[in-house]
Amino acid sequence: MKSGPDIPEAGEGKRGEEGYLGYLLRQAAHVHRQRQERALADLPMTLPQFAVLTMVHAYPGASGADLARLALLTPQTVGVIVKNLLRAGLLDRAADARHGRILHLCLTESGRTMLAEAKRRVLALEEELAAGLETAKKADLCRWLAKAARGRD
Repeated sequence: MKSGPDIPEAGEGKRGEEGYLGYLLRQAAHVHRQRQERALADLPMTLPQFAVLTMVHAYPGASGADLARLALLTPQTVGVIVKNLLRAGLLDRAADARHGRILHLCLTESGRTMLAEAKRRVLALEEELAAGLETAKKADLCRWLAKAARGRD
């Protein structure tokens, strides 16, 4: 004998099209993150490490605080991740071209190889996620999500 309310499956009832937009965003992000974690599970890299490697590659010279904001992590977490990526040989520190005493993070050859494989897997998930969306609708969705992420009109 079952007690309590009938809880709908994800994507149904109030957990579906009848639900609150913010909850639906969170629910979808959670499922997408789980899929990304499974896709990267056999690589010696966590999803937060993937985010940091991606941001180091995309924004050369970014500070630890910048990386934290970009990767949606705390500065303390990024510090630990960077330390582990340096130890693993996926990141290195290189002297600034103009100010040799300033050190910037950069990907090693192993880091570039690992990031390329991880990106290939994550982009395949993105293609699956967007399957069936017309190009114009996908562009509209991306614009809407970017606007929501800015937190203003």
